[in-house]
Amino acid sequence: MPKPKVRVRGLSRLLRTLKAAGADLDDLSRLNAEVGELVAEAASPPVRSGRLAGSVRSSGTPRAAYVRAGGASVPYAGVQEFGWAARHIPAQPYFEPALDQTTAEIESKYLDQLDEILGTIQGA
Repeated sequence: MPKPKVRVRGLSRLLRTLKAAGADLDDLSRLNAEVGELVAEAASPPVRSGRLAGSVRSSGTPRAAYVRAGGASVPYAGVQEFGWAARHIPAQPYFEPALDQTTAEIESKYLDQLDEILGTIQGA
């Protein structure tokens, strides 16, 4: 499995300090769900029957955004994204271009949300 393209360094520490300060981590769950939806909407998997496109879904947790495709009825989702050299099936990436296309908007959303959360933290 390929490594993630976007990695937020220090996120665990940030979440711990925000929790200690009383910040509502549900806000990050909603933001992560929203960010996942951005990527899912931008993803354009190859269309033959439409089952692959219909299987694209997203979710968010306090620590991550997830975008997935495929499942038991669409087992070829990974093959379409990454290809299968042994079977001479070329890669037809749909998540990687979607992430590239939405990166600036994602970064902006995270920065806006973090500014909003940090604005609610009061010091001594």
